[in-house]
Amino acid sequence: MSPHGRPKGAHRGAHLEDKPVSPRRRAAAPAPQRAARAGVPERAPGAEIARVAAGLRTALEAARSPWAGAPLEALADKGLAHHHLRLVGSGWLARVPKQSQMGLAAAANLAYEAACFERASASGHAPRVHARLAPQPGLDRGALLVDEVTGRPARLPEDLDAIAGALAAIHALHLPAPDGRPPLLDPADPLQALRAEIEIQARHLPAAALDPAVGAVIARERERLRALCEAAPRPPRRLIAFDAHPGNFLIRPDGRAMLVDLEKARYGHPPLDLAHATLYTSTTWDLESRAELRPGEVARAYTSWEARAGSGQRRWYLPLRAAMWLWSLTWCAKWRALSPRAARADAQGEDWSQGLHEDALVAHVRDRVDCYLSAPVVDAVCAEFAELQSLFGA
Repeated sequence: MSPHGRPKGAHRGAHLEDKPVSPRRRAAAPAPQRAARAGVPERAPGAEIARVAAGLRTALEAARSPWAGAPLEALADKGLAHHHLRLVGSGWLARVPKQSQMGLAAAANLAYEAACFERASASGHAPRVHARLAPQPGLDRGALLVDEVTGRPARLPEDLDAIAGALAAIHALHLPAPDGRPPLLDPADPLQALRAEIEIQARHLPAAALDPAVGAVIARERERLRALCEAAPRPPRRLIAFDAHPGNFLIRPDGRAMLVDLEKARYGHPPLDLAHATLYTSTTWDLESRAELRPGEVARAYTSWEARAGSGQRRWYLPLRAAMWLWSLTWCAKWRALSPRAARADAQGEDWSQGLHEDALVAHVRDRVDCYLSAPVVDAVCAEFAELQSLFGA
């Protein structure tokens, strides 16, 4: 979720807006409740961010940063992967990892995130990296200092063209030789690697207590992806964000869309980003940019991207959209299964514990996960695929 340049008092986990809701919204709109945190110790509000701020201050002083004395302003707790603190007056933002979504040790995770920003910023649509603060006592997973982007949350569907333009610019970046791609993921077969990641997440399906109808759809989509992977052709390989949901974009005053969360970038297939930018499971994740797109609006977003990147990948739009949706559904099952666990004590690797976050954020994520795994929403997304098949001519 994008924290850059948000006004004070921005969303802190509030529930869906009070207005008539569609069947998809009605399927999962329980009032937010205090998280049931079996085995997860309660935290005093603000205690963790105060500890993080103190550690950041010490690290800045040790690094002799020119901004070591700058006031630190914590942004709202809006994401499952980072705390964000503004270095007031510097134009910089500190991204302090809560965990590694890539499952990496602290130092390796920081190097990976730095590479994501360094490469994507060459497009002009992502913040620049200014410094890395290594993991150290008080700042267990280190921190990355990046440009703070001043802008507003994306408004859909009107900002889809700007988002498509940003993605096209990232996808158009020069593809380095294989030895120049690490540390970013660069699997021999990105599609098969995506399937392997989905299958790892799918191990949590039994613990997620899904509606049998939803389980059947997921089983069908897993089989379709297996069959797709057995086919020989593959779309082109480019740098992709792999987390391009609209809440991760800010729109600058000049209209340029900036992708401000990049810790999962890799070398893969661009239509995955188009899917992530327009799927229901993405466009309704962040409260400040939430919208339900009509199939025609989704198709126009793809057409906008095509106008900049070419139409040679159209045959892959629906198969990779289905694969990205399947990744999202199995991630939801994984979060539902793992989030009740206590936080890791070693501050290494992946950690989905509710104990890392404020209660309002946990309630929001639970609401979204319950929604996306509900039978009415799964049915609605399947129906959208049928309409898109006609619009894409696939």
